[in-house]
Amino acid sequence: MADRFYKLHVAGCTRSLPILNVTDSLAIAGFIMLGDPDLTLACAKALAKKVPANTDIILTAETKGIPLAADLARELGMKRYVVARKSVKAYMENAIWVEDISITTKGVQNLCLDGVDVDRIKGKNVLLLDDVISTGGSMKALAELTEKAGGTVIGEACVLAEGDAAKRNDILFLEPLPLFEAQK
Repeated sequence: MADRFYKLHVAGCTRSLPILNVTDSLAIAGFIMLGDPDLTLACAKALAKKVPANTDIILTAETKGIPLAADLARELGMKRYVVARKSVKAYMENAIWVEDISITTKGVQNLCLDGVDVDRIKGKNVLLLDDVISTGGSMKALAELTEKAGGTVIGEACVLAEGDAAKRNDILFLEPLPLFEAQK
């Protein structure tokens, strides 16, 4: 159980995030939007003001980006958004996939799209969306999927840019999120 916390203010909401070790030297503030509809909707409304006007579709990775993508799509008047799954499901036909390495996921995972979702992305301007961008590993995988599907990435958006990601000028985000030294 965490004994340190970071007070986050984002999109008019305040949350106390537990600071958790992820390695022997690095700790992160655990930001979980799942199950927090007030926070998710407030962030979607704030992000909607930053989304490029020529966005055709939103692509997010399973799982934590899903409620944010749903609320953002609704705010933008979109009928659909696309979710890259972590494994090929039995119902998927003509799936494509790429490897994803993320700071918060142990080991390598796959992100994949069903052939139906590939068709939804092909020839479209795609906004990549996640809750947090840190090292950019998940965004790189989503960009590779978009390229494989024949879409064009027109932006990368998130609620929080963690650590050095907050210094990037090529992503859209609402607030920076610091990294912390691990405590033993």
